[in-house]
Amino acid sequence: VQLQASGGGLAQAGGSLRLSCAASGRSVGSYIMGWFRQTPGKERVFVAGISRAGGRTYYSDSVTGRFTISRDNAESTVYLQMNSLKPEDTAVYYCAARYGTSVASRDYDYWGQGTQVTVSS
Repeated sequence: VQLQASGGGLAQAGGSLRLSCAASGRSVGSYIMGWFRQTPGKERVFVAGISRAGGRTYYSDSVTGRFTISRDNAESTVYLQMNSLKPEDTAVYYCAARYGTSVASRDYDYWGQGTQVTVSS
């Protein structure tokens, strides 16, 4: 599967952005999907995961209540709605796909390129 993330940009603190991840190749419905983020000099960290049918989601503590992951398997797209943005949300965001069943796992098999999100105070 090939993954293409988009939707990043500049937002003010308290604002919103929606990221999209378009998948091609094997049906995206075959994979658990997730979002990660990375800041310079730091490791990539897990943000959110969603089950194959979309019925189960899991979030890191830092985004719980503010971010929502969703998916449209018919459109082969996964979304990350980011509300109440904070400057500390500034990072490059990556979408990823994995086999298996756990939405909390950080072990992913396929990665897209990143999209930059910058939140100004």
